[in-house]
Amino acid sequence: MRSLYASIVLLHLTGVCFCQFPRPCANSEGLRTKECCPVWDGDGSACGALSGRGFCTEVEVSDEPHGPQYPFSGIDDRERWPLAFFNRTCRCAGNYGGYNCGECRFGYWGSNCAEYRESVRRNILTLSAAEQQKFISYLNLAKNTISPDYMISTATRAEMGENGENPMFSDINTYDLFVWMHYYVSRDAFLGGPGNVWRDIDFAHESAAFLPWHRVYLLHWENEIRKLTGDFNFTIPYWDWRDAQSCVVCTDALMGGRSPFNPNLISPASVFSSWKVICSQPEEYNNREALCNATGEGPLLRNPGSHDPNRVTRLPTTADVESILGLTDYETERMDRFSNGSFRNAIEGFASPETGLAVQGQSTMHNSLHIFMNGSMSSVQGSANDPIFLLHHAFIDSIFERWLRTHQPLRSSYPRTNAPIGHNDAHFMVPFFPLYRNGDYFLSNKVLGFEYAYLLDPGQRFMQEVLTPYLQQAQQIWQWLLGAGILGALISAIIAALVVLAVRKMKRNRKRRRTSNYGEKQPLLQSSSEEGSSSYQTTL
Repeated sequence: MRSLYASIVLLHLTGVCFCQFPRPCANSEGLRTKECCPVWDGDGSACGALSGRGFCTEVEVSDEPHGPQYPFSGIDDRERWPLAFFNRTCRCAGNYGGYNCGECRFGYWGSNCAEYRESVRRNILTLSAAEQQKFISYLNLAKNTISPDYMISTATRAEMGENGENPMFSDINTYDLFVWMHYYVSRDAFLGGPGNVWRDIDFAHESAAFLPWHRVYLLHWENEIRKLTGDFNFTIPYWDWRDAQSCVVCTDALMGGRSPFNPNLISPASVFSSWKVICSQPEEYNNREALCNATGEGPLLRNPGSHDPNRVTRLPTTADVESILGLTDYETERMDRFSNGSFRNAIEGFASPETGLAVQGQSTMHNSLHIFMNGSMSSVQGSANDPIFLLHHAFIDSIFERWLRTHQPLRSSYPRTNAPIGHNDAHFMVPFFPLYRNGDYFLSNKVLGFEYAYLLDPGQRFMQEVLTPYLQQAQQIWQWLLGAGILGALISAIIAALVVLAVRKMKRNRKRRRTSNYGEKQPLLQSSSEEGSSSYQTTL
């Protein structure tokens, strides 16, 4: 199954940001004790236990059987995640979350995580120029800022020693943490010896966990950017690519245009032209039987539209989306890329959107966008290097949301057993910390505290796309508005005072002119007085 996927070179979604390893646990002590229950600084206790936020507990993994696609056991660190590394982690209570229960569950805010708030993801093409540039600046900031909370492993658990005496962890920037996670969850399994790998394995693609896994990934990504920037109103924008004829977001003002010097590179006018990709050489890692260590491997590649037209004949249409939304079964049959009539397989792009039947040699829906980009985004393990990945998967998630609202499936609609390894309902998502089970995220985004602008009713859309951004912008510059208002009031007062004085002066002048019209008496009187003539005054 994986061999075809590789031959398609299509790539997938994004990797989990909060995984790999929480920094407090990425050391010999954590590996030796197999415990990852970091202290919450708020009360100085593990998992915030003294404040009732959570407690350190044994990890209980599911023993339900997985499918036949992966016939091995005990050879890959991702099996029965996360037991190869830790068997005790924090379990958070109530609305608390995070690897040490120091944060809130998705959708909840405040010191006690009691405030529910719904954030809205918007179409990147409807954002103002300032909002678009802010998004790009956030991406670049993440690319250039070491993650304060997480590290990556640069070796397998066995290479670190039985008691963790040789811990092999490394710092990584916040953006590349996501890239590395996507690589790690989809990499081939090492069977021993150079190039000896099992390709038909992927804990986040080609089966049921594809949509819940990427939903959690996007939520984590948003959370990390919010913490990095202090902008807690931030949401990932989406690109609505229905009926698109070209990559309309591939401009220097957005995700980077095509370089005039090399069509496979990003325009020098875009900040993304200076980005270096990581984890983009899976065959080299397989030959060395080594993990990607996040070393830069060259520039970001993209040449949209220059793909194999036999594999992708066109980009998805509105009709394609509506067609797959009519599929009533989330998962069917083998629960892999050969499934027929499966909504998951159709949206992922291994089936015809018109018939729902699995197709070989072609990429549709989600997969077609990856192939169309014809570059870094077109290989599964390294696709998250291209920031368009985020826009694309946000829109895929919105279609998933539409399907959930249309069919309102029961939890039992998600496979409990016999899905490919890592995809059963109770399997923990690789490689997240804290731990998340697949089936727990087979539910509407309303529960998770976010919404998509185009799914709102017209009145709400106006609020979110027009009024709310205006008010947020006004909130950001309220000091300047207040100062301008005070200054304006002072200027108005001064002008009003000058006008009043001018009016009074004009009135006095008019009175003087009216008096002077009665012969020459008034001037003579003044003249007589100035000359000291007492006779004239006496006579008067």
